[in-house]
Amino acid sequence: MAGKPRSLWQSLPEGRRGWLQGARGTVMLEALAAASSLDAPIETLRGRSVLLIVRDPLVAALAMIELDGFARRMVLCPPDLAAQYLPGVIACAATEVCVRGLQDPPAPAAPLLLQVTAQATLRAAAVDRAGCEPTEWVLLTSGTTGAPKLVVHDFGSLISAFSDDARESLPPIWTTFYDNRRYGGLQILLRGLLQGSVVLPDEAEPLEAFLTRAAETGVTHISGTPSHWRRALMSGIARTISPRYVRLSGEIADQGILNALRTAYPSAIIAHAFASTEAGVAFEVRDGIEGFPRSLLETAGQAVELAVRGGTLRVRSPGNARGYLRDGLEPLTQPDGFVDTGDRLELNNGRYRFMGREGGMINVGGLKVHPEEIEAVLNAHPAVRMSRVTARRSPITGAVVAAEVVLTQEAAGETPQAPAEALIPELTERCRRTLAAYKVPALIRIVPTLDVSASGKLLRPDA
Repeated sequence: MAGKPRSLWQSLPEGRRGWLQGARGTVMLEALAAASSLDAPIETLRGRSVLLIVRDPLVAALAMIELDGFARRMVLCPPDLAAQYLPGVIACAATEVCVRGLQDPPAPAAPLLLQVTAQATLRAAAVDRAGCEPTEWVLLTSGTTGAPKLVVHDFGSLISAFSDDARESLPPIWTTFYDNRRYGGLQILLRGLLQGSVVLPDEAEPLEAFLTRAAETGVTHISGTPSHWRRALMSGIARTISPRYVRLSGEIADQGILNALRTAYPSAIIAHAFASTEAGVAFEVRDGIEGFPRSLLETAGQAVELAVRGGTLRVRSPGNARGYLRDGLEPLTQPDGFVDTGDRLELNNGRYRFMGREGGMINVGGLKVHPEEIEAVLNAHPAVRMSRVTARRSPITGAVVAAEVVLTQEAAGETPQAPAEALIPELTERCRRTLAAYKVPALIRIVPTLDVSASGKLLRPDA
């Protein structure tokens, strides 16, 4: 985006500010010029560290628009944050103010100086949004294995991957399966606000209801993880939307899901992107092939620089986070300025494929196995909608590979009596033809569904 970024409100295109829609209503953004979602004057929050702990994503989005440029620090607390971690977040962020939804209970665990409520029903207010001060945007990592890290961005780093040419003549309507307190959902919220309008999901809203609402608004751009998309395609309701742009990120986009989306939306751009809370947005690929071409690493001197060192992807760009808020953590960037994403890559025929993360590997008799590599083989079978590979304890090798598979509606319907007997030998043989022997699942089970985390990623229980 050209020029120095201003606050979020000042960056909204005048004369064509769009709208935000949640499960319980719609707010025209122009109304914020003379109104507020907060029950306290915004000036009372200037220069303070604010914890945003709002369950309703529409209310949260309105509060973000208002707080950026006034608050010194804005901590985006996802609704699924375990209560045990909240005191640590409050202390680490030196929180002075808590902004919560009108219907939300007060945040516990700290004697906050000020409690402010927010709601989607705006109140008339004389708000001077002309002046602005830099605001730290603090996002929490998923914290699935312990206390979350607090990652610091600013408005400039968050929108660094956006470009002015994205402002189309027909303003897009964006939506996403992500929560807007997570990096992926925040990226889509900001893109939608700066380019057009946004339909927001709600954690309490069934998938079918959300996609029906998206279809009714005429959504044009939609984003989610591959797991989000697999569940959407399984529902059948995904056929009701007709997007012109479909985006995957957050997990490895294997060829199976890319092909399924191309079939479902033949006229749409199908893009898969790599981004993380710490590294920011690294790249987007639109050629319909899993992985990315080696040529993307030829980025010296460009805004976003990529490198592969020690087998993992490194990113250096204006979109990198500014650092961690908590003391005692390893530096976010390496001495050369690159962020090590921890995502392992394999080069084959001029193209890099993502293999998975170092910490997620299965140890089979001393040999390392990436679950995602096996899942890609299983997901490429036309009868498979999604799969999950985990470790199963073995007295001989320590662990063996096990797989759970969800069938497509068509495949499940064709073999309603015994799908396991019909497909398991075929899936096993497919793995034997493609993978090393120690990677072939010793057990494959057909299951009706697989759990997905609040951040849209496949849940992977410990062995």
